[in-house]
Amino acid sequence: MNRTLEHILPKVQKPARYTGGEYNAVVKEKCSVTTRFALCFPDTYEIGMSNLGCRILYGVMNQRPDVWCERCYAPWGDMEEEMRREGLLLYGLESGDPIADFHIIGFSLGYEMAYSNVLNMLDLAGLPLRSADRKGLTPLVVAGGTCCYNPEPLAPFIDFFVLGEGEEVTLEYIDLYQRAQEEGWSKEELLQEAARLPGIYVPSLYEVTYHEDGRVAAITPKEGAPATVTKRIIQDMDKAYFPVKTIIPSTEIVHDRVMLELFRGCIRGCRFCQAGYAYRPVRSRSSELLARYGKEACEDSGYQEMTLSSLSSTDYPCLLQLCDDLLDYCAPRDIGLSLPSLRADTFSMNLMERLQRVRKGGLTFAPEAGTQRLRDAINKNLREEDLLQSCRTAFSGGWSGVKLYFMLGLPTETDEDVLGIADLARKVYFTWRECTPNKARGVRITVSTSWFVPKPHTAFQWEAQIPVEEYQRRVDLLRDALKRDKSITYNWHDPQTSYLEAIFSRGDRRLADVLEWAWEHGAKFDAWSEYFDYQRWMDALSACGLDGDFYAHRVREKDELFPWAVPSVGVSREFLWRERELCYQSVTTPDCRSRCSACGANKMLTGGRTCG
Repeated sequence: MNRTLEHILPKVQKPARYTGGEYNAVVKEKCSVTTRFALCFPDTYEIGMSNLGCRILYGVMNQRPDVWCERCYAPWGDMEEEMRREGLLLYGLESGDPIADFHIIGFSLGYEMAYSNVLNMLDLAGLPLRSADRKGLTPLVVAGGTCCYNPEPLAPFIDFFVLGEGEEVTLEYIDLYQRAQEEGWSKEELLQEAARLPGIYVPSLYEVTYHEDGRVAAITPKEGAPATVTKRIIQDMDKAYFPVKTIIPSTEIVHDRVMLELFRGCIRGCRFCQAGYAYRPVRSRSSELLARYGKEACEDSGYQEMTLSSLSSTDYPCLLQLCDDLLDYCAPRDIGLSLPSLRADTFSMNLMERLQRVRKGGLTFAPEAGTQRLRDAINKNLREEDLLQSCRTAFSGGWSGVKLYFMLGLPTETDEDVLGIADLARKVYFTWRECTPNKARGVRITVSTSWFVPKPHTAFQWEAQIPVEEYQRRVDLLRDALKRDKSITYNWHDPQTSYLEAIFSRGDRRLADVLEWAWEHGAKFDAWSEYFDYQRWMDALSACGLDGDFYAHRVREKDELFPWAVPSVGVSREFLWRERELCYQSVTTPDCRSRCSACGANKMLTGGRTCG
């Protein structure tokens, strides 16, 4: 261990975040590898270690004998202070070497409020923030994750973005980088060639101009850059890498368990959900393979909990068979099995009985809206009776609590819809009273609301986010409606971070100046209340001459050129507009297994296969 690090660690909280040396961490001889890759997650160790995508990429890269991938997380404030005081540069956990000495630095971007940490980590590494100021071929700074479907606010800081699933394309651009090294290419030559790889977006190869009113006027590709960059997908999930050998963390993390990814994509088509569109088409793993992976991962790690993970786990076609196979292994070993993504219309007695064989976990449903009209408008395809029947099943089976998630500010929402949330929560309570075998235990019903954020590549990408004051009024309306219900707890999301999320999720590359100004004035860990300073961001917008409402609270015209026009998720703009129109008619679209709606994503599948 670095002697400076030994000196620092006794002074910080949770020093185990910064030591490395965990079981299953990969350590290689530096002289034996050609490319060193720093896989950076712009949040704490506890959050980053829980990310399944990072676990997968770590394993994929380290399978290659010529590549060494190390992990790097954002240091908490106390650690950062000590690092800056002692002149300790940001380092990889496996070797302790500064990541500035690595060949490639890759960021995983899943949440807009982590953007300030990207800049902070680059600075802690001793690197210039902007791509144009990093002249050499090494280190190359890249980024992937769902935020990259609108990469523009980060465009000046990142050399290129990876769109979609990274297992294959990551190895492809590593090969390209190795060739660039061997042949002595300049950074500019490498970026030109990288733009030819499917799924790679190089922002410096596009010129953006604006109308006088601030809207994007044109995005012009330079020579060799494609007009559209379509995401990459894995065609066959059974052949995709799965991290059976999981790094066992040195300290408690958010998801400290085996995670089995059932499938990618979602059949449902909720109109607000970026992930539901971005991960199309649906591709499943076989239940036999998943059962084997789950058992092997538990044997290797010693974990006593396993999670079946996907956007909607109960839509997995072989779920009951898989649960039976896994529980035959888990039950005798007291290993819990959980499904965090349950739909209320697919929760059955058969499934409940299986989940209870080892231990009962929490029960969570996301109706999203309080009335049938609004659920139809957002294409939730969930009836009130479906939710209540699932609650009957659960309460009859001994559950004494349920969490219900909703959004406020959805397109077409009225006060009646807001009050409908309270009515639905009360119906759940009365369902418990009717069905519970033990009223003495009481019941815990938690209602949580978040503020709707319109996202790129969704049917609601044209919509406005309601103003902060209006969101707060609706929160107060719902809170007053629930305050007499002692068995119902109401929680709501902070509107200030959601406002900034809306700004950056649909923003253009002029916001890079805002981001850099805010970082220079102390912004970091903006997803954490301990560090978030709303006024700092308002000052940053003002200093850069930009209006946050222009990005967050403005309805887009049908034909407006979006900042994210170049990246494509494979779903056509025409389909998304059609879905928006159906919202205003409160007309639903069937799920993908019932009927193909011609969104365009199926064209990404080879061999004439259909999704679902």
